[in-house]
Amino acid sequence: MQATDTAAGASRTLGLAACIALVMGNMIGSGVFLLPASLAPFGWDAVAGWAFTIAGSLVLAFVIARLTVAMPDANAAQMIARAYGPLAGFAIGWIYWLSIIITNVTIAVAATANLSSILPALAKPGVGALCSIGFLWAMTGINLIGARAAGVTQIATTLLKLVPIAVVLVLLILILGSGRAEVTPFPAQGLTGAGITASAALTLWALLGFESASVAADKVRDPARTIPRATLIGTVATGLIYLLVCSGIALTLPAAETQTGSPFGAFVSHYWSPGPAGFVALFVVVSCLGALNGWTLLQGEVPLAMARAGELPRWLAGTDARGTPVRGLILSTVLASLMLVANSLQGLVALFTAMALLATSATLWLYVGCALASLRFRLVVPAALIGLGYALWTLWGAGVVASGSSVLLMAAGLPFHWWARRGLGRAQSN
Repeated sequence: MQATDTAAGASRTLGLAACIALVMGNMIGSGVFLLPASLAPFGWDAVAGWAFTIAGSLVLAFVIARLTVAMPDANAAQMIARAYGPLAGFAIGWIYWLSIIITNVTIAVAATANLSSILPALAKPGVGALCSIGFLWAMTGINLIGARAAGVTQIATTLLKLVPIAVVLVLLILILGSGRAEVTPFPAQGLTGAGITASAALTLWALLGFESASVAADKVRDPARTIPRATLIGTVATGLIYLLVCSGIALTLPAAETQTGSPFGAFVSHYWSPGPAGFVALFVVVSCLGALNGWTLLQGEVPLAMARAGELPRWLAGTDARGTPVRGLILSTVLASLMLVANSLQGLVALFTAMALLATSATLWLYVGCALASLRFRLVVPAALIGLGYALWTLWGAGVVASGSSVLLMAAGLPFHWWARRGLGRAQSN
């Protein structure tokens, strides 16, 4: 293998700014820009769902940050393996890898959906799938250049993606201050538990990624100090942005207009002008691609770490001279492309919602594992208990289909684990 300790040390190219950009860039992606369409039917229940999601995410982010301080040389799956054994670490690492692949599919679909407001031909299922596959491979190409190129791209796209958010925030202030907007009235019957639970599962999709800096620990300078700071700063900032923007659009835009490929563009068109709405849609596409770039970085790092630990075939442990996991990146993108082809007949919004719930359910197992690991090591026990309860509650809210599918996907990895461990045993005996 070309990977060496020297190459590993040289690959630690991500500082605090790049890590915050990685966390916020992975979180501020497709979720904030398409979720108003998915959350509009929940009304004020979705606002409460956001509150629970932000609070729960902060607790889990704190738990993961404390684990990182205690074990700065390990990523999240490796922490779980140290607490509960290699099989548990593999199961969580495997489902998390698949969740990243599903997340990338969802983000690529969101980018295509927003671009379809400018190029309507992309709304056709087959054409949209081809465009989404093109986005997947473009971001893979950037990451194949190396982590430094991915980090620079992440900082640039994170700054650009704040433009449409800023536009919507200013418009919200203006229309609410002038009384132009008709805000959805608070329901006379009050909030509903079912609506809050269901919306919380969707809103968590938008905040997935606060663990990104921990997952990329091998690429971070001074991880014990940098990762906790980046995780908490990124989560707080992103949560506040989401609460204001998504709730503002969902509660002030007519319901029929939210059900488009670009709710942000529809909002700007409704309260300002169709002309600027086109530019907003372009910035949204850039935002989605920025998130896709960050998640693509992770989809190579996870199988790399698992292969080095003997949990996946050793050929996935190979890297180039820059420490880039070329094989893991390409394999992950091939799997994502196949998933897009298999679901290409669905409409963009329907495909986004289904994939978002599945990605959320799959990622939640990582959070469950981190909370359990924190309890095992007696680290921040109260926070770990709250985080565990929140993660299990959100798994229930995602529904039987999504959460059940994530369990089946986790079980599907066991033969690969057996294959890898058998190969490792043979290598050691020789």
